Amino acid sequence: MNLHIHEVTEADLPAVLALYAQLGEDDGQVLTVEQAEHIYRRMNAYPDYRIYLAEQNDKPVGTFALLVMDNLGHLGARSAVLEDVVVSNSCRGQGIGKQMMDFANRICLDKGCYKMTFSSNRNREAAHRFYASLGFRQHGISFYIDYPKR
Repeated sequence: MNLHIHEVTEADLPAVLALYAQLGEDDGQVLTVEQAEHIYRRMNAYPDYRIYLAEQNDKPVGTFALLVMDNLGHLGARSAVLEDVVVSNSCRGQGIGKQMMDFANRICLDKGCYKMTFSSNRNREAAHRFYASLGFRQHGISFYIDYPKR
């Protein structure tokens, strides 16, 4: 499979937004390109917060965001948070997600992370089986607070 994964540029944002729309979250609504550009610029101001795009034959087929952060705990070892993982509906089951997670793992290892974490909606059982097949283990309990949208 000819898969190319690279850091997203502003020119890639429409493709990323189209992938997000496939998840059906937020009632299928996504940011406008202008809103996404503003947030993208803020994200790029962080030392190690990037969005990646997977392309197959120059067609966008997947995306994920990865934040690598420094820690005072764990003897200063870095950790990573994986967010917004999407593989195009028409391309699932072809190994794209595995290649994206292998790519993310290499980044984390290269940057000296002691772990990479993410959260997943409890109803996404197929996704949970996929992550478990890659060696991810369920750990702890997630808690959250819903804040009103602005």
